Amino acid sequence: MLLPKFAYHAPTTIEEACSLLSHYGTKAKVLAGGTDLLVNMKKKLLSPDQIISLNKIEGLSEVSSQNGSGLSIGPLATAAYLAGSKPIQERVSLLAQGAGRLGSPLIRNRATIGGNLVTARPASDLAPPLLALGAGLILKGPQGDRRFSLEQFFLGPGQTVIRADEILTGILIPDPQGPSAGAYLKLGTRKALEIALVNVASCLELAADGSIKKARVALGAVAPVPFLAASAARVLEGFKPKNQDDPVFKEAAAAAARDSRPITDHRGSADYRREMVEVLTWRTLKAAYIQLIKNA
Repeated sequence: MLLPKFAYHAPTTIEEACSLLSHYGTKAKVLAGGTDLLVNMKKKLLSPDQIISLNKIEGLSEVSSQNGSGLSIGPLATAAYLAGSKPIQERVSLLAQGAGRLGSPLIRNRATIGGNLVTARPASDLAPPLLALGAGLILKGPQGDRRFSLEQFFLGPGQTVIRADEILTGILIPDPQGPSAGAYLKLGTRKALEIALVNVASCLELAADGSIKKARVALGAVAPVPFLAASAARVLEGFKPKNQDDPVFKEAAAAAARDSRPITDHRGSADYRREMVEVLTWRTLKAAYIQLIKNA
């Protein structure tokens, strides 16, 4: 399949890119890794007249510490980098786990964290880990910066708060206030190149007395957008587990399943997906707690 005809722009600054977006409006699309955009163009699902590449803008693939307040990740950082980077594995291993399950090695070499979020797929591999990590986003447009939590960013399948003249310029992951660990699991019908039937990311942060200070359980592919299971957090926060087999983790997993809103399609029934939410949530919570004990 051939790509439709389009004009290609390669701005060298964010300001230039935003100006082009403002000028062309809905006729333009932003190109990062292209793993979604180019495929959809070949399938004739999208036919933009103007393609605005971000790849010549310096700094958009950088990862840096923010003066002890967290980690800043540029939108052009690839899934392959996030999966294999030692700083990412050491500081936010949950994100590395999600990135390592995205697509195939070839796709991970091209797919970017920014593109994965902006396409707003309900089954995104990177959204649940970032939600569980409490990530925030910076959007830049002609009228300045806007900041959102990732929870606020998604509006529906393929829909976000980003305006036509804005670009996602940064993903911010705050540092935990105490010992923390997380785990990510994805259920599909095969091990690679698979859209998740269900994916779950859980992150636990402990208080000084060993109780759970903060719990974030993020679910994907079981609602119109990836989201946090608030009921699971309410079960866990303030509770001091006896060990990794404490019944509280089963209780929280059941609460997460009740929060889910799956559909039935050709890949699986709503009931099956709901059951798998419970299974995967329990496994990720248990894995996160085991890691916390190990690091203690």
